[in-house]
Formats: sequence, C-alpha cells, structure tokens
Amino acid sequence: MHVVWDWNGTLLDDLDQIVAAVNVTLGERGRPPISVSQYGAHYQRPVQRFWESILDRSVSDTEWQEVDESFHRAYRDLLPTIALAPDARDALEAVKEAGHTQSLLSMLIHDDLVAMAAEFDIARFMTHVDGLRGVRGARKQDSLLQHLRKLEMSGEHVLMIGDAIDDADAAKATGTMCVMYDRGVFPREQIERTGVPTAGTLMDALRAGGAIW
Repeated sequence: MHVVWDWNGTLLDDLDQIVAAVNVTLGERGRPPISVSQYGAHYQRPVQRFWESILDRSVSDTEWQEVDESFHRAYRDLLPTIALAPDARDALEAVKEAGHTQSLLSMLIHDDLVAMAAEFDIARFMTHVDGLRGVRGARKQDSLLQHLRKLEMSGEHVLMIGDAIDDADAAKATGTMCVMYDRGVFPREQIERTGVPTAGTLMDALRAGGAIW
C-alpha cells in the first residue's frame, strides 16, 4: 500500500492560522471575521468560489488575484505559530514501520510545500512531495491524477488521507481509497455525501484505511 498525505489541515495543524489569514483578507475589504465553523460551511474549490460564497457576491479574476495574494501574505506571517498535527510523526513512523510507502500532495504552492516539508523534517518519509504548480485555487483531482502517474500506481493500491471535502472528491474521481481526517470543521451532511470513512486522529485514519492495525 501507498499512503498519500494531504498537508494543510492534515499533517499540518494550521486550521486556526488559515482562518486567521482569511479574516485578515476579509478585514482589508471591510468585512467582519468568520469562525472556523463558518469557514467549513463556505469552503469549496475552486477557491475563487469560496471567496464568492463568503463575500456573497461575484469576484472578478483580478480581485481573485488580489485576494489570493493577500491571504498567502497573511498566512506566511503566521507560519512561526504553526505545528504538526499532534500524532503526525507517530502516523508517519507507523506507515514506515508497516512497510508501506508514502508521499505528500498539497494544493499549497510547490516551492512553499517543499520548504515546509524540509523545515518540519518530514520529507525524509516521502517518496514524492508535490505542491501546486498550476492555477492557484484549483480542484485537487487533476493534481492527484498527476501524482498517481508519478507513483506509477492505480488508485486501488493507494490510501489518501485528507481533511477537506475536495480530498474526498478527488479520491472518488480517481478511484483512490480515502479516509477523511474529521476535526468537526465541515458540516456533517457534506461529509456524509462523500461516502468515505472518517477518523478523529491520523492514527485512526490509517487504521480505518487498513494501513495499520
């Protein structure tokens, strides 16, 4: 088996910082801050649609570029406050000890992802580290397809663990097994519609996916 890990909100415990960066960007537009639960209710990809949902209006391509740059600038300012998920290292070690391979796939900008994987000393666990090289805010499906081609594996031999509806949708579209790391962010009805199992810890996600016992 091969395990594909998501980064933001999964191995990396940065949900509070993501919402804080969203709120910085909203504040620049004279809008009130949102809560974590509001973030989960509005979150969707392409990310431009998330901003249209949260702003309750259309967002032009030009404004989307401005919003995206503002968000990433605010997020980078918060990087020193971010840590790995509580059991991230235990989960990575467990996959290694079980004799499986693993990789990292994120919609974070590729160079930023590579730098963070090195900083948190997790790149050594991964056969591949793939971030976003294409259009910012795109859906994850195409990235997962390209990642599977690099792995030279079909979806039925791969377990994907992520925290977002987009992770589950990408896995479903590519025939990949998936377990959602559910932290109570997304509305229950949205998660249930994906049809994938959920877990409250990364170790439990591995167990639910049959990677460890």
